[in-house]
Amino acid sequence: MKTKKSRRHNHCHYGCPVEAALDVIGNKWKGIILFHLLSGTKRFNEIKRLIPDVTQRVLTLQLRELESDHVIHREVYPQVPPKVEYSLTELGQSLAPILTALREWGEKIILKEAA
Repeated sequence: MKTKKSRRHNHCHYGCPVEAALDVIGNKWKGIILFHLLSGTKRFNEIKRLIPDVTQRVLTLQLRELESDHVIHREVYPQVPPKVEYSLTELGQSLAPILTALREWGEKIILKEAA
């Protein structure tokens, strides 16, 4: 019987800091979500439009995980229809140089493949 190992459930200790970092942002969509939030606060549908290949369910799950890891802040406004905005926390903002470096590295990969 397989069990899903996740620090979110068993609070295990990490083997190294890279493992801890990748557990928080090492998902296909999380880095992209965080990169788009670098430019400022966004509503759910804005994020969805920026990342059209992600499903609504997956986007919701990823945003919840990022919020529980204190990387993003979710602001709910008590109005009808409901308004929810997402922004980076101070911890999330500290990822800016890393995400920018990943974008630049990705551009080099794209250029190399195009050549």
